[in-house]
Amino acid sequence: MHLPEWAERGRGVGKWDGTERPPFAETPGPGQKSVWDFPRPPRIEADARHIVICVGGTVIADTMAALRVLETASPPTFYLPPSDVRMELLRPASGAFRCEWKGTAQYWSVRTQDGEQVRAQAGGFYAGWITRDVMGPFKGDPGSGGW
Repeated sequence: MHLPEWAERGRGVGKWDGTERPPFAETPGPGQKSVWDFPRPPRIEADARHIVICVGGTVIADTMAALRVLETASPPTFYLPPSDVRMELLRPASGAFRCEWKGTAQYWSVRTQDGEQVRAQAGGFYAGWITRDVMGPFKGDPGSGGW
């Protein structure tokens, strides 16, 4: 498969691809995974957890059929079926990002996953969900520009 030139450039950045953890990676505890064990290029997998997205107490999405993208150094990015999202209640978030693997993304704000408050990924160009079950450091954190 021929990739666009911008995608080929992106593939050459960073030496970490999930086959080994860098020395600065945090060690995951029981029930956790290191984002440094995630692959590059990324893997898409089904995630059967019950994901509920709320704003001001109003449910805007409710699914058990999410897909998540696992990529080295990044918290998982979740994709929900459009049929499980009340799009009329959402507004696009500012900015967009062009990934060498997935193309251009549009972002939406989220608050809740299985009752757990998620933490946004640092930086203005990623949209991973940081939860208790993933360990970093993550792309976008201060000092992560070289990997």
